[in-house]
This record gives sequence, C-alpha cells and structure tokens, in this order.
Amino acid sequence: MKFLPGALLALSIARLWLMPLPSSFWLDETATVFVARYGSSHWSLAAAAPQAWQSIYYPVARASAACFGSSEIAYRLPSVLLMGAALFLVARLAARLIHPEAGWFAVFACLALRGINYEAADARPYAMGMCVAAAAMLLLVRWFDSGRWRDGLLFVLCGTLLWRVHLLFWPIYLVFAAYALARRTRRARTAILFAVVAVALVPVLLDALALSRDASAHAFASTPGMRDFVSSLKLPLLLICGAGAAFWRRGKPVSLPAATLVLGWWLALPVSFFIWSRLTGSSLFVPRYLSLSLPGAALTATLVAASWIPADRLKPAGVLLGLGALVLLGQWQQLWPRHHNSDWRAAARAVNAIAAHDNLPVLCPSPFVEAVPPAWRPDYPLPGFLYSQLDTYPIAGHPLLLPYRNEPVAAPQSDRFLVYGWEPQVHALETQFIGWRARRLGPFADVNVVLFERPVN
Repeated sequence: MKFLPGALLALSIARLWLMPLPSSFWLDETATVFVARYGSSHWSLAAAAPQAWQSIYYPVARASAACFGSSEIAYRLPSVLLMGAALFLVARLAARLIHPEAGWFAVFACLALRGINYEAADARPYAMGMCVAAAAMLLLVRWFDSGRWRDGLLFVLCGTLLWRVHLLFWPIYLVFAAYALARRTRRARTAILFAVVAVALVPVLLDALALSRDASAHAFASTPGMRDFVSSLKLPLLLICGAGAAFWRRGKPVSLPAATLVLGWWLALPVSFFIWSRLTGSSLFVPRYLSLSLPGAALTATLVAASWIPADRLKPAGVLLGLGALVLLGQWQQLWPRHHNSDWRAAARAVNAIAAHDNLPVLCPSPFVEAVPPAWRPDYPLPGFLYSQLDTYPIAGHPLLLPYRNEPVAAPQSDRFLVYGWEPQVHALETQFIGWRARRLGPFADVNVVLFERPVN
C-alpha cells in the first residue's frame, strides 16, 4: 500500500495527460502557436482582442518550442509540468486546511475531474493559472499561520502574476480577500500586501476594462441557464465523496477561514461568470474559462469526504477514487487518445493530398468569431491570426479566405475546388453549391474537407 498511491498517480498522468500529447492541436492551440511564433504585437492580433494575448503564458510556450521544437508535445509540455506543480500545491493545501492525511485524496479528486486532465495536456494558459492560483492560496495561508514576510512577499508575487496569465481570472481575488477577512489577524500588514498587489494590477485592470467594452465581439457562448450553472459545480464528484456523510461523521469540521478559502475557490468563478453572463448577455460561461475553479471543486470534495471518512482511511479512499477516475476517463477504446475533438492536422493532410498537384482553390472560412469586418477584410493577408490553423498546419493549393459568418459565396472559376474548415461552416457552404458533385474527405472530428467537382454534361 505504501507505493500504491504514487504508482497510480504515475499511471494516471501517463494515460490521462501524456498519451494525448502527440494528437492534433485544436483551434485555440493553433492560436497559441501563432502568438508564440509572431509575438503578441503582430498586426493581426491588434485588430482581434489585443489585450487577450498579453499573457505571461506565451513567452513560456515560445521558450518550450525553442528548446524542444515546434511540435504538439513541445507546446503542451509547459501545461503538463505546471499542472503537476498544481497537484502538489493542492495536496499541501488539503493537508493544511482539511487534514494532514487528506493530500492524496485531494490529488485523486483532481484527477477525477475531466477538465483538469484536459487542461494538463492543453497548450493554453489554464494550467498555468491553476498553478499560480494554488501557489498564491498556499502562500496566503502560510502568511497568516507564520507571519513570515517571505511568504507574504511571495504571495504578492503570485498575486501580481495571476491576472497576467489570463484576464478572466479576476474572481479569485475575491477569494483572497474573503479568506483574509475570515482570518481576522495581521490586518495592518496584510492590508499592505493587498495594497501592493492592487497597485501592481492597475495596468491589467485597464486592459480588462478595455476588452470588456468590446466583449460582445468576442462572445461565442450562449447565455447560461440554471442547468448550466449546476453542471459547472461538478456535483457528481461531491456526491460520490459525500456518499457516507449521512451515516458516519468521524472527522472534525474545518475552521471557518479554511471553509471560506475552499468553498470560495470552488464557487467564485461559476457564480461571478453566471451573474455577468445573465446581466450583460455577453456570456463568459465557457468550461475552459471556468477551469480555474476545478482545484477548488476537488478540495471541496476532499473536505466533504474528510467529514466522515476516518483519517487513516483517507489515503485508501483516495486510491479507490483515483482508480475509478482512471477507468472511466482513460478513453480505453483507443490506444492513443485524442486531446480534443479536432484533427486539423489530418484535415490539412487530406487537403494537401489533393490540392498539391493541381493548385486547386481551397475555400477557408475562418473559425474565429472575431473574423468579421473590420478585423477581417476580403484582402486579409497571411500569415494572420484569424487563420492560425493555416499557419500551424500549412495547406497546398490556393486558399480563398472567407469570414466567420456564413455569407453567399460564388463558386471558384475551376472545375474542382475544396472547402476546408470547421464542420458547421463547411456544411453551410456545402449547401450553397447545388449541382456540384460533392465528396467528403472527412470528417476529421469537428473539422471537415469537401471536394467539389463540376458535373460532366
């Protein structure tokens, strides 16, 4: 039993995090590659949410590609390492806030959440956000426990970095403030630390306000309902972990400050984004935007389990939870699981297999919601952010660039041409070319390629 948790953790990371790494990038990951290659000051980003790409994550992605090559594995490696660090920090928080024996349970509760495993293999900023948030939480707890200025200053560092990872991470600062109020100690010195963080974040606040004024141009999700909100709370995991709480109560309740931190981390983003989305009509209620709350959900599940599971049984219970997660989430129907339901790489290969020799026209609608005038124009030059997938996975032939919204398109002056892009857009274009013979070369998950040929009279 001594080595079983570590062995299960290694096996889970190998299957759930590492084996999906070689699979194709999905759309937003191609945007990461684009920003890493050309920098956040590229002209095409200035026209499409420039503040959204001013993140400290992209230099890390660029450095990884410089060291290990421009492969899917290289770009995703930072997220794997950062999520591993986040698991360690969550375990330390569970041991401090809930019970000294709760660390392993918290780790496997994290692995039981599909979103955490997804972000660990994703070339996007969310794993970095979880790591920095967990570090800030732990340092804030240590500051109140010990009063050491080293912990306080490191908290300030993490606090100033977190919002610079992603502009939508602001609700976590409410959790920091709520925990500080619940502790009711070291008020003057804590106020100094929070004031330094606030001053350091003024430039980020200005960027966030600038982006919010044009938020509707970047919105793509529907306004959430109550069912969406409940789904975001990951209640099945909490129900599993609290299955015996009605019959056994063996653990001691945690302190009010500890409960404030854990529950706040769990609820801050879902509640804030639900209210924002309902009030403004510009929805932020997207799973990846909510992913920063997932370690909080895992800690909440750990808190619930520790309320009834004896302390010496928490580790075995965590192992059972982790084993169940590995069985259910391992995608065992395929040897090498796909990271995302997209295969731009295979779709580009299909285009190249046909278009390379004849230089065929290839209609390419942009899958980015920002690809509308004025950010998009008919003479949009490449390389450009709105067609990041074409830069990451180059295609042969003659690309004809189309905007995001479906509009009437005339068939190219050619006996054969291709349509390549996100499946709903490809389908919409396919219905316009009545009378042409259409042959689908995919689907490649949610990407497709269709070859059109003029019928022979």
